[in-house]
Amino acid sequence: MDYEPPFLETYKTLLQKHLGDSKTDSSFSVVETCELPLIDLSRLALENPERDECIREVSEAASRWGFFQVVNHGISQELLGSIQYEQRKVFYQPFVNKCSEYVFDLSAKTYRWGNPSATNLRQLSWSEAFHFPLTDISRMHHQHISLRSSLDAFATRMAPLAESLAEILACKVNVKSSYFPQNCLPKSSYIRLNRYPPCPISSNVYGLLPHNDTSFLTIVYQDHVGGLQLLKDGKWIGVKPNPRALVVNIGDLFQALSNDVYKSIKHRVVAAEKVERFSIAFFYCPSEQAEIQSNLKPTIYRKFTLREYIEQTQIDVKHSGDKVGLSRFVL
Repeated sequence: MDYEPPFLETYKTLLQKHLGDSKTDSSFSVVETCELPLIDLSRLALENPERDECIREVSEAASRWGFFQVVNHGISQELLGSIQYEQRKVFYQPFVNKCSEYVFDLSAKTYRWGNPSATNLRQLSWSEAFHFPLTDISRMHHQHISLRSSLDAFATRMAPLAESLAEILACKVNVKSSYFPQNCLPKSSYIRLNRYPPCPISSNVYGLLPHNDTSFLTIVYQDHVGGLQLLKDGKWIGVKPNPRALVVNIGDLFQALSNDVYKSIKHRVVAAEKVERFSIAFFYCPSEQAEIQSNLKPTIYRKFTLREYIEQTQIDVKHSGDKVGLSRFVL
């Protein structure tokens, strides 16, 4: 199909080098499937007698799991269905169009696929994505007006949800409620549309490499296919999809801000042999100048900015092929 990225052709050398052994890599096996903590956010209404219990559940899930699911989150199924429809349309356009630098008439290239720097199959992500800073959405080319409208509606509802959850979590770790509105401006957050094509070598490559998010919070809407896995107690656990829920996870920046009270958990997406998977992620991030430092004592991490974190990550990836993360900032 002309819309599929040319994985097999582009990574032919890697495939020939590493697929001589037909054994399935044991690291891809999953011990069990779990249902993440499921939290009904309708209980956050000020007059609701269960408000305090709901706040406690959010904080506990962020501490114990680093991941949780939310329902009654204010994002309608109609909107989620609309953006999913538009997502499919944009991924199903010809591959050559997706690769055009000006496919959306934006200054920065938005389309990504695979991993150009991969030197072995473990470093290859069998996926493609469109990456949109929130401030770019309104400048999208008129031919994508329906996608622009859906993304804008999604961002308009997702940003307050992320801020609300961040403020709930912040109050438990002595962070001022004004911190997030002051530091997380629209220009610093972004939306990523993800597609994981069917993969004929699904037992040898990832859909998305194991990683920790850099964000404060990431909120994901995923389809029914599944494939998201998280590392808990040293074991990879598959997350059972819930079509009514959004998945929320803590990023590295919030782990540092909370002095390790909240956990940024390593996660990945496994590739599927015969079905494709779609997800939509909202990354709630600060500006590059925002200072990250916990108010809890003794402080585990030195004060740093997002810019410093990104620069250190780039150095580490260049030298070792992987992100080292928060350990670089331990006092």
